[in-house]
Parts: sequence; C-alpha cells; structure tokens
Amino acid sequence: MTNQDQGKEGPKAMELNTPLLDELEEGPWPSFVSDLKAWSKKRPQVAQLLNQLEESYENRWNYWTGTVLNISGYGGGVIARLSDLADKYPDLTEFHTIRLLPPPGFVYSTERLRNLATICSKHGAGILQLHGLTGDILALGFSNDGTKAACEDLMDNGWDLGGSGAALRSLQCCVGQAHCEMACFDTMKTTRFITNHFISLLHRPEFMYKFKIKVSGCGNDCANAMIGSDMPIMGTWKGPMQIDQAKVAEYIDEKGVEFVIDNVITRCPTRCMSLKGKELVVDNDDCVRCMHCMNVMHKALKPGKEKGVTICLGAKRTLKIGDTMSSVIVPFMPLETEEDFENLAELIERIWDFWNDNGMDHERIGEFIARVGLGTFLEGVGPGASSSNLMYGEVRVVFTILGSGSRPTPSRNVPKPTRAMNSPMRS
Repeated sequence: MTNQDQGKEGPKAMELNTPLLDELEEGPWPSFVSDLKAWSKKRPQVAQLLNQLEESYENRWNYWTGTVLNISGYGGGVIARLSDLADKYPDLTEFHTIRLLPPPGFVYSTERLRNLATICSKHGAGILQLHGLTGDILALGFSNDGTKAACEDLMDNGWDLGGSGAALRSLQCCVGQAHCEMACFDTMKTTRFITNHFISLLHRPEFMYKFKIKVSGCGNDCANAMIGSDMPIMGTWKGPMQIDQAKVAEYIDEKGVEFVIDNVITRCPTRCMSLKGKELVVDNDDCVRCMHCMNVMHKALKPGKEKGVTICLGAKRTLKIGDTMSSVIVPFMPLETEEDFENLAELIERIWDFWNDNGMDHERIGEFIARVGLGTFLEGVGPGASSSNLMYGEVRVVFTILGSGSRPTPSRNVPKPTRAMNSPMRS
C-alpha cells in the first residue's frame, strides 16, 4: 500500500489557512512554503502538512510523535513520525522520513535524481530535502507500508539507507580534488572508503550515541566539518606554502600595495605575513592554514607540496556540556596509499572501542573526553600519546597510535561518572 492508498477515499482535499507561513514567502530568498504550496495542488496531503505546521507556529508546539519503524536487515535509516492531529489531518497519521546515503561530494547525474524523485513520489509525499544536516538525502511523507515498499524499490535501484540512532551517521565531504585546487587530499575517496569499511556500523546502531565524520579538503571547510561533526578530517600541509613571487608582483600591480596590506597582510590571524617591496615574506612556523590569503591571492599562493590531513575529535553540540570545539588528535598524517587508509581505519576503531567500553548512554565523544580528560582518553586510545605532546606538536609521538602490529590493551582507569562530572557547571 502506498501513501495514495492510505484511505479508501484517497487524500482529503483541504483549503490552506497559513497566515504565519505566508510571511516566510516574503523577501528575496526562495521559500520552502512556496514550493510546498505549489506541490499541494497535486498532493492534497501536503496541504494538510502545511496547515499542521501553521498550528505548530501559532501554538508553539510540536505535533509529531516519534515511533520505531525498522526495515528488514537495518537498524536505522527511517525517522518514523505520527501526527498528534490525525483526526484533523488524517493523511498525516503516518508521515515517516527515509534517510538515504548521498554520493561523495553530492555529485549526481540527472538520471539518478529523476529515478529518486519518481520512487519517492510513487510511494510517499514526493518531498525531497537535499541535504539534511548530517548530509543525508531526506525523503518525506511515507506510511508504514509505503516506507517498506519505497525502501525495497530504492535498494533495487542502487540507493542505500543512511544512518540514524546511536550509530555512525552518513558521511559528508566537499568535492575536494575533483574540482578544487586548494584540496590537500582526495576527500571523495576518503568518504567512500570510510563508508564502505564501516557500513555495518552505519546500518546497525551499536554505539553509546551518534557519531558523525565530515571531511574537508582544506581549512576553508566547505563540508562544515569543524562545527558539524564529532570527527572532522581536515586537509592540511607540512612545510612552507607555495609562493609564486611573480604572481604576487602582478597582483600588487593590479590592486595596489594598500589593498594587499588591508585585505591580506593585516587579516592574517597570526600576522605571519609581510611585504618587502613586491615580495611576500611568510613565517611558515606561525601559519595556521586558515586559507584566507590563498582565497584572495589564489594565483600566487597555494598549499605546500607535502599534503595530508589533520584529524580532530570532540566537536558538536552536546546535551550536558553545551557546544564543544575539537581537540587535535593527529596533527598531520598522509592519506594517499592503501596503508594510509588502513591506518586511518585502525585509529577510528581504537577511538570507538575506548569510547564504547567506557562511555555512558547518550554521551557523545566530546562529552566523554571532557569527563575523563584528554590525557586519559589518549592513553586509552593508544600508547605513547599525551595531551602535552599534542600541544607542542610532537607528530611522531601521536603516530604511535597508528602503529601496526598487535593491538595494545589500554589502561581502563576511567573516572566513574558522578553528579559533578555530568553537571553543565563543572569546571
């Protein structure tokens, strides 16, 4: 049974009464309200959706109740929702969302997008969101039977369900070296490798809580990895940036010295740049790879030749301690060979093992690190790493985490949770 078959009489036509939503159509920007109003002329169910949303805005209340709906072989991927106003809006009685894995870099063919739209319109409300905060494709408006039929149809056509619940979530990356000259590693290959390597942990929740990995090719962070994931993997380089002094001189001739000083030199966060005539001088030891100078003078400046990634851990909004920033776990590692990728996978496994062995239910990894301390965490993940070594940039020590051979048994002297430890006011 598809959504169109939910009631014997079919979806109930309903007049729109949405004065608050109408305000969202004002201004120069595109509005989802306008899109849904247009779609409601073909799908009366969508008019009911808009009217319920209007009531939510008016009464400041969420009228959706969550429930559980699993697809055979999967432990996640479906966000099941039931309407509390089903008597008033009968076609919203079951209105579930299916999460789908996107391709790395969000690179689609028109053929694949048409295929996706056709399936979602056949079995559901035909509403697609590209993309959710995690990076998933979100397909909305399915009944129980419509969800199961849609998932079977989608999988038969080469699509796969995304992550939800206490699991690895769908990865997201920028387009990387496929299009961007600033990318320091192959973000799309990395995303595909991690997804395929850990696909069972994405489909079947086994963690203490959700875990998000996002991948950006450089410090511009087009994938919003630093604020939107538990483990940001960021492109970087070792050694000096590449400078074409001839292009620097051309840029100064075109824009003028004052422009370069005002828009490049003085906007460097560490003041590591200066001009000597028409020559740009950089103190590379103070460069923090923010990318601003390269964004402005992209013909003259490029990342250094020895490229790789910085791996961070612990960011995201958390329930107990609020918004957190990442800690640098690996300042630099190459990510080119198969051995490099296997080392990355081993590090991720060690991090998960220690977190899941010692974390509490619904405790994100950033909260866990805040509770036990970064030093204890690094000791548990692998031998030889310490917060002081990380602070002073001893890369070789951190790489002992990635050493091959038999796995060490980390110490498990993890502090037991107390009320003080779990308080947002804990110092």
